[in-house]
Amino acid sequence: MIDLLNIVYFVVSRVLLVYSFILIAYILMSWIPSTRETKIGQLIGRIAEPYLGFFRKFIPPLGMIDISPIVALFALNLIGRGVGQIYLMLFQALI
Repeated sequence: MIDLLNIVYFVVSRVLLVYSFILIAYILMSWIPSTRETKIGQLIGRIAEPYLGFFRKFIPPLGMIDISPIVALFALNLIGRGVGQIYLMLFQALI
């Protein structure tokens, strides 16, 4: 049972890490608009935009600066920490 818990935690934490990198890449692509027109840029956009769109509904841009990606990365970090805490609680309960 502990092995299964370790595998699930490892997979979930890696998925969150990879998604964080995808968000960072998408944010950096906004500095060079032509990169979003490439096939990789479009793929990253399809992956990142639904999550960022949720935050854009509630956080309006400040002038020309969109701070919703920063809040989205912060929220993803908090989710990762929450997953880590749940893992620790379950791990301690199984020992």
